Amino acid sequence: MPQAKGVISMNLIKPNKLKKGDTIAIIAPAGNVEKDKILNSVRYFENLGYKIKLGKNIFNQDRYLAGNDEERLEDLHEAFADKKVNAIFCARGGYGSIRLINKIDYELIKNNPKIFCGYSDITALSLMFLKKTGLITYSAPMPKGDFQPDNIDKFTENNFWSALTNDSLTITAHNLKTYKSGEAQGILWGGNLATVCSLCGIDFIPDEKFIFFAEDLNEPVYKIDRSFRQLLNIDKFRQNVSAIVLGDFLGVDEYKDQLDTLFNEIAQELNIPVYSGYQITHEKTKVTLPVGGKCKLEKGILNIFY
Repeated sequence: MPQAKGVISMNLIKPNKLKKGDTIAIIAPAGNVEKDKILNSVRYFENLGYKIKLGKNIFNQDRYLAGNDEERLEDLHEAFADKKVNAIFCARGGYGSIRLINKIDYELIKNNPKIFCGYSDITALSLMFLKKTGLITYSAPMPKGDFQPDNIDKFTENNFWSALTNDSLTITAHNLKTYKSGEAQGILWGGNLATVCSLCGIDFIPDEKFIFFAEDLNEPVYKIDRSFRQLLNIDKFRQNVSAIVLGDFLGVDEYKDQLDTLFNEIAQELNIPVYSGYQITHEKTKVTLPVGGKCKLEKGILNIFY
């Protein structure tokens, strides 16, 4: 097979940048979606000059999922296989991605690299794509919640399009807090903490140094503690993590103040830089991050090249 365009190392595949006139596929590999919200987002993207292709099963429902596993998998595979599609946007998170990871044709994805965007539950797909194929994906806002034409956050919007159309990105914290200072390098890797930990038990952690980013929603402090401990109990995680950058942990319980104690403990135990205060979040104002992009952390600033 000829080398895929944009390969930046033996292990990492960089998808081509997005440009006006390109075709974006919108699929729902996780939770079910409201038709009106997806069609509203279609209007937004089309007004910017992009063509839209909706997954044929996107409006199906099966319990709390957007169709059964076979239907959601079919839309995922078809979006990657379609040569006219330049980017794939996941409609929403919720739950369901982990049900697909052992059924995905990773060779199809490796042979058809393209932009893939989503966060929250979509973290499972991003991390497995990186592990199995080397494809750099994007932890990014999604059509259902973030691209409703009458309710778009300008920071989120500008950062998103900048990330998808440029080769580098600088991310600063909006409220930097230092648990342990220092500099670090590695690929940028992580996402929703609970979803990351749902992959424990399979081979999903990078074989190279990485800067771990994490956020979560509606988890009590003891579960956040447990999630980090799951990762810290994995030798490969401890060996390869070079720094930790933390976003928002929203909707925690009455022990929220103890998060500082937890993050201080982790910083001292691992003896690596740990910072918080980044707009990595389920809130409206959020950054887009290339999962697998090469990253340098200096004075709490992330300089990412991808």
